[in-house]
Amino acid sequence: MEYAELAAWLRLLETPGIGWETAQRLLQALGSPQAVFDLPGQAWHDLLSPKQALALSREPTHLPDLLARTWQWLQEDEARSLLILGDADYPPALLATADPPLLLYLEGQRELLARPALAVVGSRNPSAQGQDNAQAFAQALSEQGLTIVSGLALGVDGAAHRGGLAGRGSTIAVLGTGLDQIYPKRHQRLAAEIKAQGLLISEYSLGTPALAPNFPRRNRIIAGLGLGCLVVEAALQSGSLITARLASEAGREVFAIPGSIHSPQSRGCHALIRQGAKLVETAADVLDELPPLPGSAAPNPAAETTPLTPQTDGIPPAQAQVLALMGFEPVSLDQLMARGGWAAADLSAHLLELELLGEVARLAGQLFQRRARA
Repeated sequence: MEYAELAAWLRLLETPGIGWETAQRLLQALGSPQAVFDLPGQAWHDLLSPKQALALSREPTHLPDLLARTWQWLQEDEARSLLILGDADYPPALLATADPPLLLYLEGQRELLARPALAVVGSRNPSAQGQDNAQAFAQALSEQGLTIVSGLALGVDGAAHRGGLAGRGSTIAVLGTGLDQIYPKRHQRLAAEIKAQGLLISEYSLGTPALAPNFPRRNRIIAGLGLGCLVVEAALQSGSLITARLASEAGREVFAIPGSIHSPQSRGCHALIRQGAKLVETAADVLDELPPLPGSAAPNPAAETTPLTPQTDGIPPAQAQVLALMGFEPVSLDQLMARGGWAAADLSAHLLELELLGEVARLAGQLFQRRARA
C-alpha cells in the first residue's frame, strides 16, 4: 500500500460520524478512499447527511500523527501488512459475513488466512479441566490442519492459542486493541510466539487501547474466520456466547463441550447444546461435522480422547484411589474424607503429591479438581 492510499484509508475510517455502513456505501459508490476525497465537497451531500459531509471535509486532528506512526510501523517489519476489503487474499469466509471489516492490520504469517480455521473460545476464568480441554482440543484439531482462531484473552483463549501453536495448523489471534497494544499484558510473550509462528490481526488502528465495546465487536471476526466455533466453557452471560451466536448467524457449525451441572462455567455450553449446538467429547466429533481438510492426517485415537479420558498409569495406589473417588467435579477435603475414610493429614499428603504430579488442581475455596491427562 502506498503512502497516499494509506492516508486516504485512515482519514475515511478515523473521521467521527463515518461508521462502517457509511464508509462501505461510499466505497461501493466511488471505488476507493482516494476517490471519496477527490470528489468535490458539494457532491458529498448527495451521499451523506450534512453533518457527515461536514465531518468528512475536516481532517481529524490526530490523523497526521497516526499516519506517520502507521507508516513507520509497516516499514519496520516485513511481517506487518494491511488487508483491505477487495484484496485478492481477503478470506472468503469473512467476506461472506454480514459485517466484514474494511481494513485489517496483520502481523505474522499472512498465509494462514487462506487455510481452514476453527474458532475456539470460552471463559476467561475456566476450571483447571476447562483449561486443559481447550489446549488439548486445539492441539488435536491443529494437528489435523485447522488453524485455531481465538481472542488472546486470559483463560480458554490463551490455552487454545498454545494448543494451536503446538500443531501444524497454527493459530490466529484477533485483538480488540491496536496491534501495538497487546492486552492483557501478561500475554505479551504469547503474542510474540503467535507473531513468529501464527498471525495477529486487528481492525483497530495503532494506539487503540483496551476499550470494553471493542471486544464484543471483534468477536464477529473470530466467528467469521472459522468453519465453526467450539465453546469450551462459558457462563450464561459470557462473551463467548456472542461469538457462538455470530457463528450460527453466519451459517457456521457451533460445538460445545459439556461439563458439570454444578459448575456455572458449564451453563453456557449446556444452553448452546439445548439450542442445537453439537455436544462434543473428542476432536473427532468436531471433524465429523466439517468438510474434509486438505492433507489431513489420520486421526490419532489417543490424542482425540485426551481431553476427557483420564488415565492413572504410574500413579501410586493410594493416590490413584483418591483420584478414583474425586470424579471430575470440584470437591472439598471434608467430602473426600467422608468418601474414603482417610485422616486429614494423610489425605492432604496424597493431594499434595497429586498436585505435584499435575493430576489435581487446587481451586479457590479450598476445593480440589481432578485434571484429565493422556
